[in-house]
Amino acid sequence: MQMEISRRRFLQGSVALSVVGGVGIGSSELFSSEHEKGDGVPSSLTTKTGKGDAEFVPTLCEMCVNKCAAIARVENGVVTKLDPNPMFPKSKNMLCPRGNAGIQALYDPDRLKYPMIRIGEKGEGKFKRVSWDEAYDAILNGTEKFKGLKQILEEEKDNRSTFVFCAGEGMAEHTFKTFYTGFGSANWLNHASLCLRTVVSGYGVTLGAYPQADLENAEYIVMAGANRAEAIVTPDTMDFFKRTKGRGAKLICVDPRFTNTAAKADKWLAIKPGTDLAFVLALTYVAMDEGLYDKAYVEKYFNGFEEYKEHVLGNGYTPKWAAKITGLEEADIYEVARDFMKHAPKAVYYPGRRSTFAKNDFQLRRAMAIFQALGGGIDTKGGLIFGKKIPLKGHEVIAPMYAQAEGVNVDRKKESAGYADCAVVSGGGSWLGFRNRVLEGRNPYPVRGLFVYKHNPIMNMPNRAKTEKFMKGLDLVVAIDTMPSDTVMFADVVLPECTYLERTDPVKTFGGAEPAIAVRNKVIDPMFETKPVIEIMRGLTEKISKPLFEITKKYDEDVQEMIQEEGEEATYAEYDLTVPFKHSQEELNEHAVSDYPGAAEILKKHGVYYPKMEEYFKKVSVNEHQYYPEEKRYYSVQGGKPKTNSGKVECNLKSLAKKGIDPMPTWRDEYEYRVPEGKFRMLTGRHAQFTQSGTANNAMLHDLIHENYIWINKRVAKKKGIEFGDLVEVTSGAGSVRIKAYPTEKIAPDQVFFIHGFGEESEALTWAYRSGGNDNAVIEDVIEPVYGGAAMHETNVEIRKV
Repeated sequence: MQMEISRRRFLQGSVALSVVGGVGIGSSELFSSEHEKGDGVPSSLTTKTGKGDAEFVPTLCEMCVNKCAAIARVENGVVTKLDPNPMFPKSKNMLCPRGNAGIQALYDPDRLKYPMIRIGEKGEGKFKRVSWDEAYDAILNGTEKFKGLKQILEEEKDNRSTFVFCAGEGMAEHTFKTFYTGFGSANWLNHASLCLRTVVSGYGVTLGAYPQADLENAEYIVMAGANRAEAIVTPDTMDFFKRTKGRGAKLICVDPRFTNTAAKADKWLAIKPGTDLAFVLALTYVAMDEGLYDKAYVEKYFNGFEEYKEHVLGNGYTPKWAAKITGLEEADIYEVARDFMKHAPKAVYYPGRRSTFAKNDFQLRRAMAIFQALGGGIDTKGGLIFGKKIPLKGHEVIAPMYAQAEGVNVDRKKESAGYADCAVVSGGGSWLGFRNRVLEGRNPYPVRGLFVYKHNPIMNMPNRAKTEKFMKGLDLVVAIDTMPSDTVMFADVVLPECTYLERTDPVKTFGGAEPAIAVRNKVIDPMFETKPVIEIMRGLTEKISKPLFEITKKYDEDVQEMIQEEGEEATYAEYDLTVPFKHSQEELNEHAVSDYPGAAEILKKHGVYYPKMEEYFKKVSVNEHQYYPEEKRYYSVQGGKPKTNSGKVECNLKSLAKKGIDPMPTWRDEYEYRVPEGKFRMLTGRHAQFTQSGTANNAMLHDLIHENYIWINKRVAKKKGIEFGDLVEVTSGAGSVRIKAYPTEKIAPDQVFFIHGFGEESEALTWAYRSGGNDNAVIEDVIEPVYGGAAMHETNVEIRKV
């Protein structure tokens, strides 16, 4: 691949990319470049922006979770440019390097092009190209290599829960989940337990919702464990760092590493990993002991305050106590607590938007939410805000009750329903807990199949070796994806989804101080034989719905009784899997916004809609726009009242004690930071130019960072004879990985770090294949005990120079 583009111009957003015969490296001919045969990306394709006629289509980016609005320039059916859409309040006329690289996601020669079924051993990556109907038939009836739905469900007497469904984050996740709901399984796993589950849940049970931080108006920000300056470059990130220097907002960075965020902060607190809970409890101690909190707010909106105060003060959670645990200075803890309360309610303890750190993460988020509320900074300008959402209409789905479908996967040794390895069964499940129960045989019924959509658990879940074993043990794995990822290599049937620029996704409402509705409009027709997931589900359900109902008739006495009373046709209508997919996505979107006259047309034209948009929206300066007048923004929707059922901040959740969970945030000795002599605490994180493993093969982004390096303290590296670029082997109880070294003073002597999303093993990925190291090959599967999240910073590793 030849890229006629300078890095400087790319970062500025002026992208000109030519695809000149990219070479795909694959384990079978299916993944090789087939330009001569006319099956690959045309060798003559150029995405250089021309000067002729062009069509401009508003859409939404999918290169990260932020979903910025973009306008695609299309010339002769080719997307030649992606520009930011100035009309979306969330993205504020910005498109980052990842967003610009969306063109490469569309024209990646390695992308999945047509349906395939496995012909080799699972994990070997040997497939044959088939038609869509043949792929659907293989899912239903199997092949000589694997079993199909019919055989498995016959053998399991219609226990639909023998199949598991998992999905990554995305606007079309809803469409895939609609299929899961109709199918009737109890087992749904999404990215949440590998991501924000404990954050969302901790704030949810304490405040009633996971709030947004009003960084635009905050005067004092504590950013702990969140690396906004380099982990995700969004408009609020950029504006926030401009404001900290421009208008005097103060930033305190709490992070084990000296990150780019720390470099831009007024104070960096190099905390020991996993000890943030002690830090927040000490901040709370100071606020309570010195009476710095907002007494009127506490009296009006707190439940269990006196109990919590007695708990914090009685346990002696003083700054002196916390200093010994966290490695921070006692004086710094006092200073942060006092300064935070002095600036409150325009002070923010940033909630975080990334994965679980440690086993105490749920209690940490609870403590953070309570400390934030002590200053009255809830549902108010400059604090944490709930914001408003513009409601959408739903559409018809089916949720039949299958009598044979067993409940959520539980421990066979326990009498009551619930996970053995976490106290609360959440809607997103526990990926690690589920996988490990299957491997350890702790299931009340067999788990035999997996439908996976836009998700890469082989790469994204701690302890890769266990995930591979889990996948190999399944009878049927169906993968829906755009790229031949490591997980796709373990599939039995591969269904190629078109990229985000080739499809219309479910319209989405975005809440906040400036709420809006936005839509991902299809920019060009799908290339090759790819389809949007709604069409994939339509074709699949048309193939499997009636045959699976025939199995249900044999084993479901309720269905048999319904047939006798109402007839088979009426009964089948309740179980018809095709119902949710009969309409096009465009029709469903029009229905969703039908309460707002003209909204459907505005969304097609501008990609964005909110009431009074024509009146409110205006250009203020070269790159600044008004979306809502200041007085019309929804900084407060509750008058400061939390969204819990009680309408109060919940300090003492006594119901949790019944599940063996501390009802109030509590420090336990087991949380202390310990690293044996000669080992290192493994830390991981994100980078703004990559989105986990999803963009690992993007050639434009790969040109910016070819591989990841492991951070190791410079003095320690010198003792070990390790220099920059040396290859080192990192080993833990989960496995080992080889990666190049980056000696630096920006990390403590007993810690190491490297970026997530590198080190794919799929040979079908030209640029990602064995590029750098996979952190999850060495991160051990430690489970956060409340919601079953993957605790990413609990692993100690050894390092040796290769």
